[in-house]
Amino acid sequence: MEWLDLSPDEWTAVRLSIKVSVWATVVSLPFGLLIAHLLARGRFPGKSVLNGIVHLPLILPPVVTGYLLLLSFGRRGPIGGFLDQYFGLVFSFRWTGAALACGIMGFPLMVRAIRLSIEAVDRRLEAAAGTLGANPAWVYATITLPLILPGMIAGMILCFAKAMGEFGATITFVSNIPGETQTLPSAIYTFTQVPGGELGALRLTLVSIAIAMAALVASEVLARRVSRRMD
Repeated sequence: MEWLDLSPDEWTAVRLSIKVSVWATVVSLPFGLLIAHLLARGRFPGKSVLNGIVHLPLILPPVVTGYLLLLSFGRRGPIGGFLDQYFGLVFSFRWTGAALACGIMGFPLMVRAIRLSIEAVDRRLEAAAGTLGANPAWVYATITLPLILPGMIAGMILCFAKAMGEFGATITFVSNIPGETQTLPSAIYTFTQVPGGELGALRLTLVSIAIAMAALVASEVLARRVSRRMD
C-alpha cells in the first residue's frame, strides 16, 4: 500500500485546498447571510435580478466565471487595480484569488440553504418576542439565529465542498502554480497530463472523496445536534 503515501507536493496541494476552501467559506458567510435575508424577506425593486446574479455561477460555464474574475480582479481590472493600489491586495495568480473564485462558485449553494431556513422560520415567534418587549437585535439573536443555524451549517458545508472541487474558474483566474494556486483538482488534472501520473491522480482523487464525505457527515451530525437542542 506504499502507493497510497502522498508525496510532499501532494500534501501541499491538499493543505492548500483546505486553506482555500476554509477562507472561501468563512469570508462568504456574512455576505451569504445578508443576501439570504434580502431574498427571503426583502421587498425591493430588482429582487429577481439580484436572485439571478447570485445564482449565475451555477449556470455559467466555470471558465466564463474565471475569465470575468480575471477581467475584474486582475491587476489591470477595475476592482483588482483599485485593491492593489490602495490596499495592496492582489488576487490574480495568488491563493487569495483561488479563495475568491471558490467562494463565488460556492456562494449560491450557501445562500440557497440559508434562504430556505429563513423562509421556514415561523414569523409569529418573532412577533411574540417583540410584543414582550424584545428589540429587533435581541429577537434576531435569540429567536431567528438559532432557528436558521442548521441551514447556515448546511450552507457552509455545501460551500466548502464546492470549493474543494472547484476547477474551471480557479485555473482560469489564478492558473495552476504548484505551492501557490495548485489545489487538489488542479493537481489531479496535472497528473492526468503526464505519462505515469495515474497513481498520483488516483491518490488525490481518493483524498478528495474522503474530505467530501467527511464534510457531509460532519454537516449531518452538526445539523442533528442543533435540531435536538432546539426541540
